[in-house]
Amino acid sequence: MRVCITGHRGLPVPVEKQVRAVLAARVETFDARDLVGISCIADGPDAWWAEAVLDAGGQIEVVVPAEEYRQGLPDWHHPVYDRLMRNASGVHRTGLRESTSEAHQAGSEILVGLCDELTAVWDGQPARGYGGTADVVAYARRTAVPVTVLWPEGAAR
Repeated sequence: MRVCITGHRGLPVPVEKQVRAVLAARVETFDARDLVGISCIADGPDAWWAEAVLDAGGQIEVVVPAEEYRQGLPDWHHPVYDRLMRNASGVHRTGLRESTSEAHQAGSEILVGLCDELTAVWDGQPARGYGGTADVVAYARRTAVPVTVLWPEGAAR
């Protein structure tokens, strides 16, 4: 099973703990031997999903939205990003250079095209900018990719 991820970045620490728990529980619903988690491995749910898949014994594939993508992520996340890249069984690239909202959406469209199902850590609200979680969910739904929304009860961005 190939399951990709999208989700809100910059979540408060209490929500992070809740989201990590629901992602780990979601991974447990699959046979890890057959699970491929597909992610852009940004800080937040993208990386937490990839870590949970690897911890369970699955594989990960990474989508890189732009050549400058890593530089646009927080410095504190770079070691996690680099570790996940080293553990990826495959890397997919958009071919774009600048890490723009358009590049992020292009990466997300590649991501959705590679998976059987999208897991979305999403509060159900509109995207705060083009290429956000709501846009990825909408794209998956338009292309008939099943979407599972995970959002802890009572959580807020």
